[in-house]
Amino acid sequence: MSIAQVPPRRVGLPTHLDLPHTDDKPVEDEYQPLQSMLMRSCLTPHIVDLHPDGDFFIGMDCGVYFSNTAAPLDGCRAPDFYYVPGVPALLDDIMRRSYVMWIEKKPPLIVMEFVSRNGSDERDTTEFTGKFWIYERAIRAPYYVIWDWPKEKLDVYVLSEKVYKPMAANSNGRFPIEPMGIELGVWDGPYLRHTELWLRAWDRNGKMLPTAEERADSERKRANSERIRANAEKQRAEKLAAKLRELGVDPNQV
Repeated sequence: MSIAQVPPRRVGLPTHLDLPHTDDKPVEDEYQPLQSMLMRSCLTPHIVDLHPDGDFFIGMDCGVYFSNTAAPLDGCRAPDFYYVPGVPALLDDIMRRSYVMWIEKKPPLIVMEFVSRNGSDERDTTEFTGKFWIYERAIRAPYYVIWDWPKEKLDVYVLSEKVYKPMAANSNGRFPIEPMGIELGVWDGPYLRHTELWLRAWDRNGKMLPTAEERADSERKRANSERIRANAEKQRAEKLAAKLRELGVDPNQV
């Protein structure tokens, strides 16, 4: 899009075009972006099925502006992963630089934080500044997920009577997120050549939602099995044709 095509900024409250879209802080470790990528990879096809109209937004380390503060970043937090249903995929035909709640007036359905240090930041209930307090009282996301992978601890909170209450895992050790039709749990396995404990999602039938790499691998295996089956069928047909010829029968006339 050329400069001339960028839509004019609205008069009054700032939009995603006006607000900072980076805090210039480096990523703290390699695990967090990989975990975010994994969640996006496995959840996107499922979420697409939930929204035939395409109206949803998935953010990864993308700012959620919840308050129009004097210092803009004071009114912003950037969850490692979040999902907002029922909003346009684009704003004014351009990609969001951030998610601005006073413009769209709809909170994310779920926010996720992947712990990198001791987990105190993700559980901070300090008024107006703590992540837990902000997600609960300012952003008001119905679900808040804390995946403390260094401690192998998964906590899921649901907003009930305006406060977060911890959810209990089901008999499978997973946490149902009913509006999404999924369960969240921990999986031990390889992702992009790293074998770790990962946060994963399962559907209501208990099937783990595959990543793009797993879907591609499954398709390769399916195609290979189909090729083997077709070759075996061809060899069987050739042997049968040879046997018919031995008996003086033209296989093309059978």
